[in-house]
Amino acid sequence: MAIPKLTGPDAAEGDSFISHLVELRSRLVKAAAAILLFFVCLAPFSARIYDLLAQPMLRALPEGTKMIATGVITPFLVPVKVTLLVAFILALPVVLYQMWAFVAPGLYSHEKRLALPIVSSSFILFLVGVAFCYFFVFGTVFRVINELAPKSVVVAPDIDSYFGFVMTMFIAFGVTFEVPIVVVVLVRFGIVDVATLRNIRPYVIVASFVIAAIITPPDPGSMLLLAVPLVVLYEAGLLVARFVRVGERRSAGVAST
Repeated sequence: MAIPKLTGPDAAEGDSFISHLVELRSRLVKAAAAILLFFVCLAPFSARIYDLLAQPMLRALPEGTKMIATGVITPFLVPVKVTLLVAFILALPVVLYQMWAFVAPGLYSHEKRLALPIVSSSFILFLVGVAFCYFFVFGTVFRVINELAPKSVVVAPDIDSYFGFVMTMFIAFGVTFEVPIVVVVLVRFGIVDVATLRNIRPYVIVASFVIAAIITPPDPGSMLLLAVPLVVLYEAGLLVARFVRVGERRSAGVAST
């Protein structure tokens, strides 16, 4: 029995859905290709990249102590994972642009003009979050952990466990530093107004400490190092969003006159 073909509005909706899937695949392929390109360029230096990543922990360990690898292929596999993480961070502008380009056709022209500021600022803030974690948080956290360790215990972290912890912290701080962008976008597109975001401030503060307690090591210092920037960045987003809304209203007023 022949399968009836869709006609009219149903056919148009089906074609539109398929075209969106094709567009999504194209964007994902381009983003993956950018990551792969950076990875191939960085692969010969994977061991040096891991050594650089390990410096905060090595500085906190007792003199002469090194990390250990308990798996057979771990000394090879972990540096490759680290290199892939670095490749993703370097390719992040391309990834963010591909995400924006996928949703851009459904936006107005004045909304599309926000693409470059949002993509560039998102990338910069993510890098700032990762740098803050690497240069400041790791030094504090690892020093406190090693100082609190029992004297009968030899601290020699496994490189695979260290990479898992570092990756979690990098992503946590990188995403945390994106909070101002999220706040500004929500307000700019009229999803939430500034007054509502101010009213939920107490809940945001509580949620910040809960998230920090889940992600960071179980000590008050580490929790504060994530929770406090999260709250401060939320307030910064509210401040910037307020000026964005004021400027938009002034433009609308000029246009109406």
